Amino acid sequence: MKALKERILAEGRYLGGGILKVDSFVNHQVDAELMFACGEEFARRFAHTRPEKVFTAEISGIAPALATAYHLGVPLVFARKHRPVTMPDQIFLTLTPSHTKGRDVELMVSPEYLRRGERILVIDDFLASGETILGLVRLVEAAQATLVGIGALIEKTFEGGRERLSSLGVPIESLARISLLEKERILFED
Repeated sequence: MKALKERILAEGRYLGGGILKVDSFVNHQVDAELMFACGEEFARRFAHTRPEKVFTAEISGIAPALATAYHLGVPLVFARKHRPVTMPDQIFLTLTPSHTKGRDVELMVSPEYLRRGERILVIDDFLASGETILGLVRLVEAAQATLVGIGALIEKTFEGGRERLSSLGVPIESLARISLLEKERILFED
């Protein structure tokens, strides 16, 4: 997606260790217009899968997932990293490594919002190693829901996440696929 790629080139900063800083428009300060355009594109690409809910991890995935849910006309559910007092005793829970935090994080969701048989589209900000998305998929499986697709704003193709997810047998779409990430250079794969 051209607008997203242009924004990555203009404002994205490589911090080393495989980390691309895009928090000026994706996950700290959010460019709502850009996120809604990305959501519209995801909705177009995944409409044929007929999702009933969009699912993501807090916090970074919420902006693109919300925009996608809006354009699909379905609810957004996000896996929490901290358990609120309002969450029931019985939950779906998994651990997943966090690249940016440098440790494992919990992802949890209430069975009230992720139910057996529901058609679930996973949308996240990044597809890198695939670990966070695999954590979300484990929660979908625990709920006995049906995964229908996976979308990411930005994919770092050199980290192998797409290959790890390909065995799931669902469409995988990324709006900007990065093949090279260096201090002064970001190259996209077309």
